[in-house]
Amino acid sequence: MTQEYTADQRELPTPTSAPATAPPKAPGRDRYLDLLRSLALVRVVLYHLFGWAWLTILFPSMGVMFALAGSLMARSLNRPALSVIRGRVRRLLPPLWAFSAVVLPLMFVGGWKLSEDPDHSGTWGLLELVNYVIPIGAPPYPWEVGFPHDLLESTWADQAVGPLWYLRAYLWFVLASPLLLWAFRRVPWATLLAPLALTAVVGTGIVTIPGELGNAVTDFAVYGSCWVLGFAHHEGVLAKVPRYLAVSGSVLVMAFGLWWASGHQGPEGWDLNDIPLAQAAWSFGFVVILLQYSPSWQELPGRLARWDKLVTLSNNRAVTIYLWHNLLIMATVPILDLAYELPFMQSDRAVAALDATDTLWMFFLVWPLIGLAILAFGWIEDLAAKRRPRLWPNGARRRGRVSPAAAARHRS
Repeated sequence: MTQEYTADQRELPTPTSAPATAPPKAPGRDRYLDLLRSLALVRVVLYHLFGWAWLTILFPSMGVMFALAGSLMARSLNRPALSVIRGRVRRLLPPLWAFSAVVLPLMFVGGWKLSEDPDHSGTWGLLELVNYVIPIGAPPYPWEVGFPHDLLESTWADQAVGPLWYLRAYLWFVLASPLLLWAFRRVPWATLLAPLALTAVVGTGIVTIPGELGNAVTDFAVYGSCWVLGFAHHEGVLAKVPRYLAVSGSVLVMAFGLWWASGHQGPEGWDLNDIPLAQAAWSFGFVVILLQYSPSWQELPGRLARWDKLVTLSNNRAVTIYLWHNLLIMATVPILDLAYELPFMQSDRAVAALDATDTLWMFFLVWPLIGLAILAFGWIEDLAAKRRPRLWPNGARRRGRVSPAAAARHRS
């Protein structure tokens, strides 16, 4: 989610002994990790748009994103833990406040009366609103509420606010990271596998924790091993494991995840988001393989280089994209409805064709809307990170400025 790129010198723990000294890493962005984060964001948008359950198997985005965030967190914890946590929280909250400043008033304008909501009334309901400011729990919202001029369907609040669970889980991991990293450096394998064991307890019904606390604990357990895998990647532990052993072990864990999913399918079938233990096992094995084969790219190689600006932009605006994408998907519907008023759309055949391809058109429409959200709100991420605000930070240099690498090539 948030990024900090500094030269890093760290002692790396071995699986069975005290930490051993590793060579310092080169400063700068790891473009392989940047590419994974961009792919994860695209997959999230695709899943929320099309709802295809198989996307959770093809690319478990949440596990990947938590692992990448865990790696960056381990890198930052060379500095005092309190300052690192404060910096991470500072980067997270202002974009959330901007989102809340738009969504909350829209819910109230749409007719939501918190005092009359049977699920969120009273003093506790008011306290729950704090989660729109600091995401320590689940923010309240109505299942159905109006929208100005009825542009969006009545479930828009559920769609818009639902993804905020990720920010809650991220904040929990940030707060727990100093302790988790301390434990990982002493008992790495136990710390790495403990969340999977916890998922087997709280994610299968053996122990049931009611309410949103149960959801938060389950999320923490399901993706905890992925977060700690980020530690293992940064600390060099994964690199010490023979590749054949890491990959074969991961395949077995992933196979177990699919086997478990086959007998515990939720309302959407093979959607791993509804099957905590399968999600944890599949994401864990998938991330191990991605990080085991992790190259260290200072630049995107070959044909991937053509995507460099989009990868840079999506990484610099990851929080903005994640926060707004679901609401923007819904915003494509009234835009698409305008197409039915076009003169050449007044035949039954044209209407049927548009009805059959409406989701595809929503896919094409949502990306310009995401671009507008980046322009409107993305600069808040820069302010949160104490950087100069930028409207479109895709890495493109201003005209007349030449990078040192390009200047060196020119001189040669």
